[in-house]
Amino acid sequence: MDSGWRFHLGHASDPKLDFDFGTGSDLTKAGRARGAAAPKFDDSAWRTVDLPHDWVVELPFDQNSDKNHGFKPVGRMFPENSIGWYRRAFDVPKTDEGRRLWLEFDGVFRDCRVWINGHLLGTNTSGYTSFWYDVTDYLNYGGSNVVSVRVDATQFEGWFYEGAGIYRHVWLVKTSPVHVAHWGTFVTSEVKEGQAAVTARTRVVNESGKESVCTVLSTIQDENGKVVASSEPSEITLRAGEERESAQQVVVHDPKLWSLEEPHLYRLLTTLKQNNDEVDKYETSFGIRTISFDPDKGFFLNGKHVEIKGTSNHQDHAGLGSALPDRVQYFRIEKLKEMGGNAYRSSHNDPTPGLLEACDRLGMLVLDEHRLMGSSPEILDELRRLILRDRNHPSVFMWSLGNEEGGIQGTDVGARIARTMKNVVKDLDPTRPVTVAMNGAWGKGFSSVVDVQGCNYKHAGDYDAFHKTFPAQPIIGTEEASTLSTRGIYANDKTAGYMSAYDVNAPRWGATAEDWWTFYSARPFIEGAFVWTGFDYRGEPTPYAWPCISSHFGILDTCGFPKDDFYYYQAWWTEKPTLHILPHWNWSGKEGQEIEVWCQSNCEQIELSLNGKSLGKQTMTPNSHLVWKVKYSPGTLLAKCFKNGKQTITEKVETTGEPAAIKLTPDRSTIDADGEDVSMVTVSIVDAKGRLVPVADNEVSFEVSSNARILGVGNGNPSSHEPDKASKRKAFNGLAQVIVQSTRQGGAITLRATSPSLDAAEVTIESKTVAPRPSVP
Repeated sequence: MDSGWRFHLGHASDPKLDFDFGTGSDLTKAGRARGAAAPKFDDSAWRTVDLPHDWVVELPFDQNSDKNHGFKPVGRMFPENSIGWYRRAFDVPKTDEGRRLWLEFDGVFRDCRVWINGHLLGTNTSGYTSFWYDVTDYLNYGGSNVVSVRVDATQFEGWFYEGAGIYRHVWLVKTSPVHVAHWGTFVTSEVKEGQAAVTARTRVVNESGKESVCTVLSTIQDENGKVVASSEPSEITLRAGEERESAQQVVVHDPKLWSLEEPHLYRLLTTLKQNNDEVDKYETSFGIRTISFDPDKGFFLNGKHVEIKGTSNHQDHAGLGSALPDRVQYFRIEKLKEMGGNAYRSSHNDPTPGLLEACDRLGMLVLDEHRLMGSSPEILDELRRLILRDRNHPSVFMWSLGNEEGGIQGTDVGARIARTMKNVVKDLDPTRPVTVAMNGAWGKGFSSVVDVQGCNYKHAGDYDAFHKTFPAQPIIGTEEASTLSTRGIYANDKTAGYMSAYDVNAPRWGATAEDWWTFYSARPFIEGAFVWTGFDYRGEPTPYAWPCISSHFGILDTCGFPKDDFYYYQAWWTEKPTLHILPHWNWSGKEGQEIEVWCQSNCEQIELSLNGKSLGKQTMTPNSHLVWKVKYSPGTLLAKCFKNGKQTITEKVETTGEPAAIKLTPDRSTIDADGEDVSMVTVSIVDAKGRLVPVADNEVSFEVSSNARILGVGNGNPSSHEPDKASKRKAFNGLAQVIVQSTRQGGAITLRATSPSLDAAEVTIESKTVAPRPSVP
């Protein structure tokens, strides 16, 4: 149900501007909602939007608003921007009468009320928790129906950019009265001696109003759709309104294990039959793999030691805010894997399902983190929903109950809360360990409860002392580094809000990339760590404030363009021969001045030369980098790698000419014409020889053919106040990004880019005709 919604801002303090919300009550009589919640309300003047949608990213920047949320004017001080209304009309055929139907929301930020045909379905407070409502009783079968959603973002949940709106998918689910329960399957496996014993647990619900008998059949298919195992049918009898679990076990011979290198997936098909007629079929994607944790040796996947080389990440992206199409999740995970990353922490909230699907399919471990700790019924219910929703994803290897709860993490109160939460997790999923990300009080409070000790920052405690005191407790760095840098900048600039891209800046609690990785790699009892952060994100512009509106913590910027530290990690996190020179070599006006030249590499020896003159050969220390002091002269820096005395790879950086042209490079030249898929197009400013001009800031305008749309633009500049929803953008240090989304019309998409005094560029992206996913008209 993502297309064709109507949207309008409301008002948090003026009922007249909030479509009379609160002037009456929809609680007095059923189906009598007023204003924009009423089914006959005229919304024809409202904007039409498709989901996912984040209205905050559309707002201008405001110096007087909250810096941690990216200086966007939303919250209690901005009532005119903090309420959003959504409405969607849809038909339900008469033939659906007698079935069960529910509305499912992957995520709405935040504190929303939902009505169907004027009936209040309920409220959901957290902006990160998925939720659903059974709407069977309220529908007009054979007629029109209207769902209305009021979203209230006046209160923040986090201390970072969160956006606002229905920023994840919405689904209309239809099933029979006797059906598999919502999130009703759980697949586990035991692997040994070339086979996997797979247990499929299925919760079946009888909403027929009478006693019913049904049979449950579990069938497992491989990635090619071939049946590799089937259970014997199990017959169960359910009273009216009863829910019961059926457990079936099958054997998969010679299973293809899910791993980081080969993320094989299987599909469980659960079929319910009554009187030999199929009444429900439910699909569950899963993987077969083993995980184990050793307090001395670390983490093991399928019996193989894996050092966690992870990143923590928030969920926003340049041009999009928090409303990311599913394909963008794949783009981001692909970038992290290219760097050598193998694990992702969903900081600090339930991830969107699309992210987990990308991690499952691409081979990325996930530390799945809950937003808020507590043992109240509401918080525990949110935790249950997270576990039920995500427990079949093979990428999820551990649950995190929360992050840096400084007020309780080392206390008895905290221990009691953590124990209650852990009991909920273990009741629903006994196969994975539980941790909490602690930035202090290691060995106290939460530490007495968790399966794996989570440590935020090596300066917050003593790893060696903890391991000595608690030798049986596995340890993982749940958050580390917070290294500060800006892409393409090589000196701190407080006025502009930039940090040097050399690996030299970290806040008081953090560390440089080389500092923390050298420390961890020398301690095999630590399972590894999650860098703060993989990508820059809006808000928390540490150490600056205005005009800076974005963080500097990322290894990649908000567009996904690598900073120089990306190549440090690639050098020491992968086996790929890596050689990267920094900085650029465009330093007009600094002729004769000494410039530090770094090489990030995993080569044994490197020789650097300038304009053909050798500057010497140096030997690389593992987990380190090399430095030359070079007096600037325009021309070419050339680095040569040597292994066992023989030259292997080379890399060069040249002084470029003036900006002369635009270059467009899509991440994929073919996308699906399904109205959802996107191509992430890199916009480069190049000189007459086609070389990237690393200091260029030309403004570029974009036009796209009618069978596509420009979804957003960005450039990774942490101090840029340009709009994300636009058809133009300045380059930042030579680069910008435009996100092109397909419609449902196939054919060639043409993107054209122009800028005064630059040669224009044009690129063709093929939009392939496909069957779109099922949707509600």
